[in-house]
Amino acid sequence: MNNDTLLIAGKSYNSRLLVGTGKYKDFAETTAAVEASGAEIITIAIRRSNIGQNPNEPSLLEILPPSKYTLLPNTAGCYTADDAVRTLRLARELLDGHSLVKLEVLGDPQSLYPNVVETLAAAKTLVAEGFQVMVYTSDDPIIAKQLEDIGCIAIMPLASLIGSGMGILNPWNLQLLMERVQVPVIVDAGVGTASDAAIAMELGCHGVLMNTAIAAAKNPVQMASAMKKAVEAGREAFLAGRMPKKLYSASPSSPTSGMIGKA
Repeated sequence: MNNDTLLIAGKSYNSRLLVGTGKYKDFAETTAAVEASGAEIITIAIRRSNIGQNPNEPSLLEILPPSKYTLLPNTAGCYTADDAVRTLRLARELLDGHSLVKLEVLGDPQSLYPNVVETLAAAKTLVAEGFQVMVYTSDDPIIAKQLEDIGCIAIMPLASLIGSGMGILNPWNLQLLMERVQVPVIVDAGVGTASDAAIAMELGCHGVLMNTAIAAAKNPVQMASAMKKAVEAGREAFLAGRMPKKLYSASPSSPTSGMIGKA
């Protein structure tokens, strides 16, 4: 397990849990939850967080410094390819040329379902401009392959709608998607509790990204710790290889030879 690292943009990470920074009650809770999660990659919504664009407000970089974490600026709140591209150009400027980004282009403010047409358009522009794009998308394996072919370095399909906590609604599509692409697949959106994260990892996903599942818990710091353990356990179970499922096939867990009263 020691050498089982997540490789993103040529850098290895020990943690396969990526976390967001929104919806916490204050910076102290944000810091405590991030630390408890063990996450090394932290995603920041550029449109909703201050990382220097508002000099008179506290900056997230003060509590989550780039020297300690890999920052992953994202385009949450963008509904067109143009808006997403502009947002990430701003992030690159604010972060001194930082190129690793998370692209998400939403379809509507109610469902927050991805607009894959606009996502594909934005991905083409960003990759051409030298960004290393991790991309939030649907669980459609065809779209995932197209995004990989464009040059995205990680595919981030939703498990269920953003903030819903409904867990993994379509594990079959996730498996189809993972068979189609070679880049890391990181479940993004819909995780509600630790078992959801473990299932994602048991399916073979390379990582899990979450925000609301931790921030909206009654005890965010404790939930962050639970998610850390769930991701680790799920990954270890995947690597171990589960026993096959057998319908109506009893199999004793202990030896049957040498039992008392039997030859």
